[in-house]
Amino acid sequence: MSVPHTASAPYTIRGMRVTDHRFTVPLDHARPGGETITVFAREYSDAAMPQPEAEELPWLLYLQGGPGGKGNRLLQFGGWTKAAAKHFRILMLDQRGTGLSTPANRQTLPLRGDAAAQADYLARFRADSIVADAELIRAALGSGPWTTYGQSYGGFCTLTYLSFAPHGLRESLITGGLAPLTGPAERVYRATFRRVAARNAEYFAKYPQDRVLTTRIARHLSETPEFLPSGERLTVQRFQMAGSFLGGNTRMDGLHYLLQEAFVPTPDGEPLSDTFLEAVHGLVSRASNPLYAVMHESIYGQGAATNWAAARVLEEFPEFKPGAGEPLYTGEMVYPWYFDEDPALAPLKETAELLAVRRDWPALYDPEQLARNSVPVAAAVYTDDIYVDRDLSLETAAAVRGLQVWESADFHHDGIADDGEGIFNRLLGMVRDEPQP
Repeated sequence: MSVPHTASAPYTIRGMRVTDHRFTVPLDHARPGGETITVFAREYSDAAMPQPEAEELPWLLYLQGGPGGKGNRLLQFGGWTKAAAKHFRILMLDQRGTGLSTPANRQTLPLRGDAAAQADYLARFRADSIVADAELIRAALGSGPWTTYGQSYGGFCTLTYLSFAPHGLRESLITGGLAPLTGPAERVYRATFRRVAARNAEYFAKYPQDRVLTTRIARHLSETPEFLPSGERLTVQRFQMAGSFLGGNTRMDGLHYLLQEAFVPTPDGEPLSDTFLEAVHGLVSRASNPLYAVMHESIYGQGAATNWAAARVLEEFPEFKPGAGEPLYTGEMVYPWYFDEDPALAPLKETAELLAVRRDWPALYDPEQLARNSVPVAAAVYTDDIYVDRDLSLETAAAVRGLQVWESADFHHDGIADDGEGIFNRLLGMVRDEPQP
C-alpha cells in the first residue's frame, strides 16, 4: 500500500540539512481504506556532505521513548546523533498522536465523541500501529530494510517491529527498552517499585539532609495549601513525582538542587518558593505529553485488562504512600488520581478508565517469531534502571534469537544523555560484528 507523502524543501540548522515529511496513514491498519491521520517525521543529515551523496546514505529511524513522546527537535548534532550522522540519514518520528502528527489530547479528543469513542480511537495508538506506520513510511521514502534505534518505549516498539515486520529491518539498536514479552503489568511494577526504593536509598545515602527536607516538604503540603502556577493545589503524591530525577545519572543530583530552593522566608513564615513550585510544575504536568499517562499501562496489555496495575501493586509497597512517615519518591508509575489533579488530564479521566478496563488488547509481540529472529539486534541493559527492570530485560533478551546484550552499571535509564555517542557506536559495532573495547 502506498500512502500520500509531502516533503518540505531542505533547510539548514547549524550544520544539519533538515527536511520535514508528512505522511497520510490509516487510523486503523486493518481498514486501509478507512479514516486517515497524519504522521510527521523530520529528516536530518550532515549539511557538509553534498546533498546527492547524503541521499545515498541508508536511513536510521529513531523510535522515541514514551508512550506519547515526540521525536527529538535537534538544534545541532551531538551525542548519539553526531555518531549516527556519519553513517545515516536520521528520521525522527513523531509517533501518532504526538508533536506535528495528528494530535490526541484534551483539546482534540472531544472531536471523536464521548469517552467510549475516544477510548476506541486511542486503542489504535499502541506499538503495533506505530510499527505499521513506520513500514508505510519506509516504503514511501523508497528505503530498503532500515536501521532502527529505540530508546526506552522505542525499544518496546522495536520488539513489536521484530515480531510483525522483520523484513523491514536491516539491524536494530535498543537502549533501556527490552519489554517483558508475556505476563501481566503487575510483574513490571513489582520489579520497578523495588528498583525505585533502592534508588531512593542510594539518593538519601548521598544526601542525608534531603531525607529530612523531603519529609518536611511532604508534611508542609499535607497541612498547608500550596498551589502550582497552573492554579491547582500541589499534593504530597504529586510532589513525589519528582522522583523522575532518579532515573538518570547526573539528573539525580538535580533533585538535590531542586530541594535546596524549596522554602523561602517571608513575613508570614516559610512557604514553598515560587522557584520551587515552578520547577515542580514542569516535572508533574502532562500538558505536553498526555498520552504518556493515558496510554501508559496499555503498553503492557495483551489479551487482558491492566486495571490500574501500578495502583494495585502500590498496596504492597506502603513506603511509597504519601502518608508514610518518610515517603519515598516514585518512578514512572501512573495512578488514577493523575486524572483528578492534572488539568491537562482531568477531561480524559473517563477515557483513561475505559482504557484501564479494556480487555481485548491484541498481542504486541510474537514470541515464536522472536525465537527465530534473524535481524541483528544489540541492546544496552542498565543494571539499576528504575523504569525497565534489568532482570525482566535479560529474560526478554534470552527469548530473542541472536540478540546481543551489553549490560552496564555505569548508566541509568537516560544513558544516551550522558554518553550517547559512545553507547551508539558500541551497539552499532555489535550488530556489525566489529571488535569492541
